[in-house]
Amino acid sequence: MVLSFTEEQLELRAVVRKFLESRSSEAQVRAHMDTAEGFDRQVWRQLADQIGVQALAIPEMYGGAGFGFGELSVVLEEAGRALLCAPLFSTVILAANALLLAGDEAACAEYLPAIAAGETIATVAVIEKSAAWSEEQISAAAVDTTEGWRLDGVKRYVLDGASADLVIVAARGVEGISLFVVERGAPGLQIEDVPTMDRTRRQATITLRDTPARLLGEIGRGWDVVAGVLDIGAAALACEQVGGAARVLETTVDYLKVREQFGRPIGSFQAIKHRCADMLVDLESARSAAYYAAYAVASDGGDLPIAAATAKVFCSTTFYHVAAESIQMHGGIGFTWEHPAHLYFKRAKGSEILLGSPAHHREALAQHIGL
Repeated sequence: MVLSFTEEQLELRAVVRKFLESRSSEAQVRAHMDTAEGFDRQVWRQLADQIGVQALAIPEMYGGAGFGFGELSVVLEEAGRALLCAPLFSTVILAANALLLAGDEAACAEYLPAIAAGETIATVAVIEKSAAWSEEQISAAAVDTTEGWRLDGVKRYVLDGASADLVIVAARGVEGISLFVVERGAPGLQIEDVPTMDRTRRQATITLRDTPARLLGEIGRGWDVVAGVLDIGAAALACEQVGGAARVLETTVDYLKVREQFGRPIGSFQAIKHRCADMLVDLESARSAAYYAAYAVASDGGDLPIAAATAKVFCSTTFYHVAAESIQMHGGIGFTWEHPAHLYFKRAKGSEILLGSPAHHREALAQHIGL
């Protein structure tokens, strides 16, 4: 097992960081998150054309670059560091992996090349009113008619749903849970952007009323695919959270070096030093958990469910803790909306419950290890 990065991956990190420093500054993040779509389509296309981010982990046979999750984890960490406003997580992590894990070669050949080129934005719609990532809570109905499949139901908290050209929907039929592809503009499809605490990551409510859909993969095997996507998503989100937490700690330490009280930098006070040391220990532990989960995805290891759940729990709590401590250490200015600490705090809180809360993943982890 190797948890270090290759020279090529380190170079990729440098390229992505330089790009995001010029395209995802604090001022640009604030501007993008207040637009109708919540991101800049030009930046999205530049990520595809100049760096090939969307194509990194997509097989070459489907128009991708044929690399793996190791390269993608580097991009995700840098995206989290810069609070990138873009449908990266929904399209590249959730939707692309749902297509690949479903094993539907025809659907992959039709949809993945456009995703890899940055032309198609896609997402996955699973959870409903209960907000639980549970097979039992899916009530959206799928009916096979003489004219094809039709879907009825409401999906909530769909990442980038209002911008998506393609929505992969989990719905229940006679054979159980199956996945279906619904294209933007389909009859009976209604998409409503909903308010979120973290405006850097948009969510939507999707309503389906006798909406035509295409079956993705095998009938009744949908939840197996969703479970796999959730494991990959948890590992991906952990990498993103590590990037965000690292950036917060860096900026906090920089502030503590220049903010003076009683004639000396407040970072020189022993109590502050101890709190920063605790934050650093938590961050490095979270980094180890995230990197191991990324390795489990890249190596297709059998311990991915355990590694992903562990990473999601630890990285969620660490990012939130570091972001909250940052606000406290910045004092009064840290409590103002004009300060970037709030942007990271809201992202940390949103990421904490995305794909399931730490409590949800602790329960999943307990089941995986037989407790």
